[in-house]
Amino acid sequence: MANIMERFNLAGRTALVTGSAQGIGKAYCEALGEAGAKVAIVDINGELAEETAHALGRKGIEAIAVKADVTKPADVDNMIKIVVNKWGKLTIGVNNAGMGLWSDALTMPFNEWRKVLSLNLDAVFLCAQAEAREMNRNGYGKIINTASMSAHISNTPQNQCAYNASKAGVLHLTRSLAAEWAPYHICVNSISPGYTKTDLVDKLLQTPEGKTMLPKWLERIPMGRMATPDDLQGAVVYLAASASDYMTGADLLIDGGYCAW
Repeated sequence: MANIMERFNLAGRTALVTGSAQGIGKAYCEALGEAGAKVAIVDINGELAEETAHALGRKGIEAIAVKADVTKPADVDNMIKIVVNKWGKLTIGVNNAGMGLWSDALTMPFNEWRKVLSLNLDAVFLCAQAEAREMNRNGYGKIINTASMSAHISNTPQNQCAYNASKAGVLHLTRSLAAEWAPYHICVNSISPGYTKTDLVDKLLQTPEGKTMLPKWLERIPMGRMATPDDLQGAVVYLAASASDYMTGADLLIDGGYCAW
């Protein structure tokens, strides 16, 4: 068996990460690329995805940008086709695209509920299905879904029932696909971040409502701070690497201890 450092090396592997032009997804791409993988930055914002691909290229990472709306089956199929045409295979699929929404359940319009579920849950299924079909041809693959600590708890003080429900769905979808696809040597796991300081979240925290939220979040985090995207990079490399080949149907909760209370 290869030594442990070799089992974390992703040389020769190809990855795609959805929702990766910025934030957590961008950090995932950087980590996978630094570990040796070729990486496709998939995002609905094609221009920003191109900028991210060029930035990774300047670091010596082979990367391409793919514009896709992952709620649309045709875009998802095309995403896979682009990666396979470019690199001949798909080894790693990271389904990270998602959105949050603070909204009171009593007054939330149904179209808002459906918008959250469509991107956070339906799209994860569409992407995982398309990725697994390609991986099955090669007899091996790693699928990593972004869930959330909100899959485990009902956050306070904000009301976000649609987000919580969607991420709980991702968690159980991950387990279900892991059990079904294990015979095909496809591992399916998830990462559940806690509150993470991305640029988008930082802008939210500058609003009057956001400013009231932050102190309440921090007082519940034993480590006393929000995560940064860098805090999640080790987990995605581990789940993408051969070091985790016997791990499937699991969730890595990275929340600074928030759910440990």
